[in-house]
Amino acid sequence: MRTFVAVDFNTELKKEILKLQTQLRNLAVSGRWKYIDNFHLTLKFLGEIEKSKVQDIKKGLDEVCGKTQKFCLNIDGLDFFPGNGCLRVLWLKLAGELESLHSLQSEIDIMLEKLGFEKEKRRYVPHVTIAQDVVFNKDFEEIKGLVGNYRFATIEVQSVNLFKSEQIGGKRVYTPLTEHKLV
Repeated sequence: MRTFVAVDFNTELKKEILKLQTQLRNLAVSGRWKYIDNFHLTLKFLGEIEKSKVQDIKKGLDEVCGKTQKFCLNIDGLDFFPGNGCLRVLWLKLAGELESLHSLQSEIDIMLEKLGFEKEKRRYVPHVTIAQDVVFNKDFEEIKGLVGNYRFATIEVQSVNLFKSEQIGGKRVYTPLTEHKLV
């Protein structure tokens, strides 16, 4: 099954992100927009794994999270990863206790490497994906300013989930398999 480790968001925050996403969508010529249920903060993409690995991953995440203090983040802008003639990934930037976030992500990456998963080669860029392959009808600098009009709830990072990702009825669905509380 296809899996990833992430911080899930509460319904209130997901609705706030959806409001911004809807406004951005109205300014786009094209794009693939994430469903409200799929807004999250990825810590590590695992790809296809055997079901037998879940127990080891669960145990490792329990250990890492069991020694990690809760912390807070907030949404602090809009950015993108470029593509060919489009914004390959449109995402929300994060601020707040980023040192705690980077430490948690690094500990998870190290633990998973011990379980046979490849260590991430790229620098971790924390972000919340809201769309892919986007083409806007305005300059991005102008669009970026819209985020300042929104007030988002604080993201209280209290747990980490192992998610399963599957295609159901033409829609990408993320289902939490395990939850791991921070202290």
